[in-house]
Amino acid sequence: MKHLFLTVAVVAIVFSACGNKKQEINKNTGITNSSIKTTETNSSEKLTKALFVEKVWDFTKSPNDWKYLGNKPAIIDFYADWCGPCKIASPILDEVGEEYAGKILVYKINTDQERELAQVFGITGIPAFLYIPANGKPVMMSGIGRSKEETKKMFIENIEKYLLVKK
Repeated sequence: MKHLFLTVAVVAIVFSACGNKKQEINKNTGITNSSIKTTETNSSEKLTKALFVEKVWDFTKSPNDWKYLGNKPAIIDFYADWCGPCKIASPILDEVGEEYAGKILVYKINTDQERELAQVFGITGIPAFLYIPANGKPVMMSGIGRSKEETKKMFIENIEKYLLVKK
């Protein structure tokens, strides 16, 4: 009986310790259940197929001829709600979008809800980011940095290199 009680007590302590460790990790990374939702903000807009065809590129009329319909450079964030790296990248991209407000547009496409758009661009891994200059061909990139700082730096460098380049 003592062994059973001791075993149950040890298992309870182990589970309790593991639960506390998870909370500490969340505190250290700054990621909480309320902050990991990918949401639309003032600096970003969620796109459906209909909005994409209206604002970005009407691939139904010209599937082989890229013609950007926007008047400012843009980034499209291809994401899914269940994707951990997407949950990290989303608020960082929102922050960068606010810093570049008036210079670029930030769009988001949920690949689970807009499968056709993901297929048009051959999205096989997320997060993926389509950098669309005002004139010229778009550039697709995927993944994030090893930290929030590296991810923000990646976005800024790509915006400067592909979207705000002076010709």
